[in-house]
Amino acid sequence: MRAGDLWENLWWIERGVLRLFYLDRDGHSANKNFYLDGALFWPVTPALASEPIGFWVEAVEDSLVWALPWTRWQGVVQDFARWQTFERGVLANLLQEKMQREQHFLQRTATQRYQDLKLQHPDWAERIPLRQLASYLGVTDVALSRIRRRLNQG
Repeated sequence: MRAGDLWENLWWIERGVLRLFYLDRDGHSANKNFYLDGALFWPVTPALASEPIGFWVEAVEDSLVWALPWTRWQGVVQDFARWQTFERGVLANLLQEKMQREQHFLQRTATQRYQDLKLQHPDWAERIPLRQLASYLGVTDVALSRIRRRLNQG
């Protein structure tokens, strides 16, 4: 998807890595989030489902992604209690992750943010390119390379 598109589908990643990112006015990207094998995600707010999005979605590696029309899916599961429970859990987890990421940006060093990321998402460091991880952490790829080298020496 591109910024300006309508988000019309629920996506399930059978295999692969997708990144959600913003572009600034100079064309530089800043990563919003990553989704890997087995992830299921959809437009979680009414605005995301009804207004053009402000970010881009692309595959980081060869991926197999299934798409279900979001409005049709909502019609099928609207009275399905297990889906409602699952959806609330996903939303709570997403909010928790966003709040924690905000706190980490405000209170932790880049090294600490990288260490936290490795604990929370150990597979990211192996599958997501260095420059993409660096963008997610709010540092340059050179800075992240130095952080990794220092940590590996210790």
